[in-house]
Amino acid sequence: MPGGRLTPEDRRRIAMGLAQGLGYAEIARSLGRPTSTVSREVTRNGGPGDYHAESAHAATVVRSRRRMARPRKAEKPSGTDEYGRLPEVAGAFGAELAELFARTGVPKMAAGVLARLYVADSGSATAGELVNHLRVSPATVSAAVGYLEGERLIRRERDGGTRRDRYFIDEFAWYRATLANARANEELAAKARDGAEALGAQTPAGHRLLGMGEFLEQVGLDMARSAERWRVHLGERGM
Repeated sequence: MPGGRLTPEDRRRIAMGLAQGLGYAEIARSLGRPTSTVSREVTRNGGPGDYHAESAHAATVVRSRRRMARPRKAEKPSGTDEYGRLPEVAGAFGAELAELFARTGVPKMAAGVLARLYVADSGSATAGELVNHLRVSPATVSAAVGYLEGERLIRRERDGGTRRDRYFIDEFAWYRATLANARANEELAAKARDGAEALGAQTPAGHRLLGMGEFLEQVGLDMARSAERWRVHLGERGM
């Protein structure tokens, strides 16, 4: 109903409107909602070009459950955080995680940002907080978050009505990143097939390109299927 929470059907209609090239105001009128509701929904779930109804709804459920299931505070030892942990525990693990991310091919500074977001209980940080924690320049942080956003591993939202951006990691980060990688594999596979046709499928180069295309196409399909099964599994668990 107008003014209430968006339903899965509302989100499907938003996705359909975006696919048709409709503006936020027009989509909002069709739903009987304020334009700001539609704008905020699309912005926090990938933007106009990457909004998907099902993943947007699942992400909203996750955020809602987090707010409802905050652990009750208990007495904690002196010098620890609100969960009774020593500050150096998160710092040491974060450094190890960043090093491991870097080994997998993530640029060093982006790996540091990603690790920091993972070990933060909020799963988020502002650019200023990242600058202070990593002890680097704002330009360095900007380049790192730009890389991570491009890989679909983090997302940004306005920080509580301020003009600052806050960067978030969530349960669907690797789902989004895997789908993005699957699409990249599909594009490479298509280009390889084009090359084989241009150079001649029976030539050594053409044969090599065909093999590349077949491999990348199959890997992309497998990645997308695995990611989708994982998303459905989370939905069945009520995440």
